[in-house]
Amino acid sequence: MKKIGVLGTGAVGATIGKKLVELGYEVKMGSRTNGNEKAVAWVKANGKGASEGTFADAAVFGEIIFVCTRGEFALKALEQGGVENFKNKTVVDVSNPLDFSKGMPPSLYISNTNSLGEEVQKMLPGAYVVKALNTVNCEVMVDAKKGGGDITMLICGNDANAKAEVKEILAQFGWNDILDIGDIKGARSQEMMVITWVSVMSTLKTPHFGFKVVKP
Repeated sequence: MKKIGVLGTGAVGATIGKKLVELGYEVKMGSRTNGNEKAVAWVKANGKGASEGTFADAAVFGEIIFVCTRGEFALKALEQGGVENFKNKTVVDVSNPLDFSKGMPPSLYISNTNSLGEEVQKMLPGAYVVKALNTVNCEVMVDAKKGGGDITMLICGNDANAKAEVKEILAQFGWNDILDIGDIKGARSQEMMVITWVSVMSTLKTPHFGFKVVKP
């Protein structure tokens, strides 16, 4: 089993990290400082396979890195993680460039001709960035059946081997329908989908759903 670094101590990072530990991976949760209160609590709750440290500690530790911070903090977290520490590693970007400054519904502070996924790849030119899991709630991310059916997970990225590596983990999360939409520019449409997700969630009054690509 590969070692995995998770950047971010919020619900997404904690949920993904917990599932990975349950699957037998060693996982280090990274935050701005050693001994982060949420990270320490997460380690205590998840036992032997769990550890915590700084963003740089998690980046050095992980053979695969999950970026689970809020979108506006993602690039800063990568900078604090040390760009060289991500070199030749698969980086799974789960973050979204959501802007809640004007309330609900949110907008995107990057869109149309660029994406946060592309900005992550630009910041980490030596890494293999894959955009995935950003279009569903964190509980659905790690347990696809909670989406209510055989829903579709979109992924994109520039490196075929990295995408194959991510697909293996997604399969362990219960994803059967995984659709590769091409290079990292696909992150533009994946991130735009999140605005629709927020509207649907507000209507359904539940985050437990997903989208399905229906093919003839």
